[in-house]
Amino acid sequence: MEPALTQLAKLTANETHRLDRAIVAISVNPALGTEVPGTLLRDYVDEIDGVRVIYYVTALGSITIVAYVEA
Repeated sequence: MEPALTQLAKLTANETHRLDRAIVAISVNPALGTEVPGTLLRDYVDEIDGVRVIYYVTALGSITIVAYVEA
């Protein structure tokens, strides 16, 4: 968990805002991203905001996220 917190602390306000928008979109529609073949992962790319999110939706509806924000 610590590496994730360290990475979050390095995001600018603009990057955080862009990432938040993508996370909200996924939370509203977990099927938004495309399936990653051979896995349970989904891949969501927002080319306008320059954000890519790889995520997994559990059977109970929880969402685990790994995100990438382009500079």
